[in-house]
Amino acid sequence: MRGLKAAVTDTVAEHVWVQITFESPSGDRRSGCTGESTATARVRLPQPLGARDLIVDNDTTFTADGARPPALRRCGRLGCHPPATGCTTASYEQALIAVDAPEHAYRDAEHCDGRWLVLDFSWRTGPACGDDTKDSACTSRLGDRYFFRAERSGWQPVFESAAGGCEAVQRREPAFPTALCAGLAPLSSAQHPSYPPPSAADSSSPTATAR
Repeated sequence: MRGLKAAVTDTVAEHVWVQITFESPSGDRRSGCTGESTATARVRLPQPLGARDLIVDNDTTFTADGARPPALRRCGRLGCHPPATGCTTASYEQALIAVDAPEHAYRDAEHCDGRWLVLDFSWRTGPACGDDTKDSACTSRLGDRYFFRAERSGWQPVFESAAGGCEAVQRREPAFPTALCAGLAPLSSAQHPSYPPPSAADSSSPTATAR
């Protein structure tokens, strides 16, 4: 690696952008440069960082909030100040991230008491058709249902199931409250298909999974 350097590329009221550049032949395996090592690049800001966030290479953010000076705290996928765990829209979005839901998933139903959460969500499949609702290929969807427990770091998934009621989730997590799962209907086989092994299947039609 050669020419490692860091430079300030922009500053605004709330952020400072820094770009790190270097030269490396590591992309060419024939060069023999196949190892990895840690290196340090120094940069001097035009003025103290203060309460602003530091953004490195446009995709990694650091903040002084919650860190012990002079260190900075690296922010996660939920930003530098994640939403408090609870029955809120922002917190439900965190739950979707926790289960790696598709990027354009829709929340279909939430059942929450602040400590436990059931979240049904679905996503479009097939071609991008805009507002076309006549072609079945444009309205096809898949979906899933997850059960969560509140932790300090956010909603943590404890179980996934398309089954209705409480039997499946309480078999895995006995403490899950009946009030949140008793009225759950099973997800439809069209939305949550299951394809059993050919030797165990009586037909080729998908069925809803009841775990």
